[in-house]
Amino acid sequence: MSAAALVALYRRKGLRMATAESCTGGLVAAAITAIPGASAVFTHGFVTYANEAKTELLGVPAELLAAVGAVSEPVALAMARGARARSGADVAVSITGIAGPDGGSAEKPVGTVWFGLAGPRGERTYHHIFQGGRDAVRAQSAAFALGLLEQEGEPL
Repeated sequence: MSAAALVALYRRKGLRMATAESCTGGLVAAAITAIPGASAVFTHGFVTYANEAKTELLGVPAELLAAVGAVSEPVALAMARGARARSGADVAVSITGIAGPDGGSAEKPVGTVWFGLAGPRGERTYHHIFQGGRDAVRAQSAAFALGLLEQEGEPL
């Protein structure tokens, strides 16, 4: 779904959305806010690239980050929860990953991305290992996050 169709869907449903982005650095928020009328449905775009920002802006516990690392299921979920709670949005999506070319490991290779979704139907996480260079990983992550926002808005 395009960002324009997503904005139209959320307008029809009377829903508001927020994003919490790390490795995508605001790509999802930029795609949404490029659409005229997005202000009716988009409340906040948190770019929390550093762990300190995840803690300060989203309330992700520093102890959690130290224990499991930023690129993890529990942190993705905490980011989505925090974005939803702090923005007042109906739906929040989060993205945290390793876009590369550095930073990967055997356990978490470059391209590893965790997503969190918090909305009226509950909370869920998703995990992908995307292929390609930094730009490709970021673009695929942003597209997947837009799809999650669509999923959460469609059946309501």
